[in-house]
Amino acid sequence: MINLISDTVTRPTKGMLEAMCRAEVGDDVFREDPTVNKLEERAAAMFAKEAAIFCPSGTMTNQLAIKLHTRELDEVVCNINAHIYQYEAAAYAMHSRVGIKALPGDDGKISPQQLESIVNPSYDWLPTTRLVVVENTCNKGGGTIYSMEELRAVSDVSRRQGLAIHLDGARLFNALVETGDTTESVGALFDSISICLSKGLGAPVGSLLIGDGDFIRRARRLRKALGGGMRQAGYLAAAGIYAFDHHIERLKLDNERAKELGTVLAEASYVERVRPVQSNIVIFEMAKPYTAAEGVAKLADVGIAASAFGPQEIRLVTHLDISEEMIDRAKSLLKNLY
Repeated sequence: MINLISDTVTRPTKGMLEAMCRAEVGDDVFREDPTVNKLEERAAAMFAKEAAIFCPSGTMTNQLAIKLHTRELDEVVCNINAHIYQYEAAAYAMHSRVGIKALPGDDGKISPQQLESIVNPSYDWLPTTRLVVVENTCNKGGGTIYSMEELRAVSDVSRRQGLAIHLDGARLFNALVETGDTTESVGALFDSISICLSKGLGAPVGSLLIGDGDFIRRARRLRKALGGGMRQAGYLAAAGIYAFDHHIERLKLDNERAKELGTVLAEASYVERVRPVQSNIVIFEMAKPYTAAEGVAKLADVGIAASAFGPQEIRLVTHLDISEEMIDRAKSLLKNLY
């Protein structure tokens, strides 16, 4: 089976497993795991921030950020396709007791023009606008990438209006290998940043929340309250360090392979349209009378695992467990699916 369901299905490489086995560990709740400490220091330095915290998941890092940046009855601004709105079980309502103002935009991106008049007046019957969340790349938007100019404009407007700004950078490195921008330049635009290690970077578990020292100190207490305090987590952190050392530049290959799949699909008779492929995500719409459910089943029959992304849309995601041979096979199967 050629598994293109997600880049979360990756398994540690031999080198990563060896690094995990060699890891020096301690109790991270007591701040005594040297490998976790090293990973957190490395991540903070990458983005020119003061500190970072290692968490089990990107949902946790995003929810910690929302909780820390807001108060009850506040409002978070994001695109309607944002992960925090679509795929985190409305945890913002449970943990932080805030609302969401979901901005339109099929590509998952926020424009500075949308933010110009976004802050609610100070009326008792309106939530207080407090936080902007940007997702780069945007999963449901089709892996769309912000340019540095777009990020800077969104950041400038947010800060001019007194709003905190958080980056959901679960797949940020897929964007950076395309744009050539630095982590330091991105870090300067955001109050906090979340990055995932368990997607394209290939680690089995973990995400990092990055920010200033006091912000991360408060995040550590909240992580414990949410059940995210881990003990000998250095075995997992070692995978993250290995990923930073060996798996960032190769993300360019995943992006290129996704574009190859998109090109084949654009010429297929059973496809209505393919969203522009910018990173490692391909979203395409089945032409009627075909449905996404039928398409996913048909793909499974020929040996490709994919996921339905709506009544008509299907998503494919490339990653490090997919070889050149698999991509060639997948292109042939997609070309001749019907």
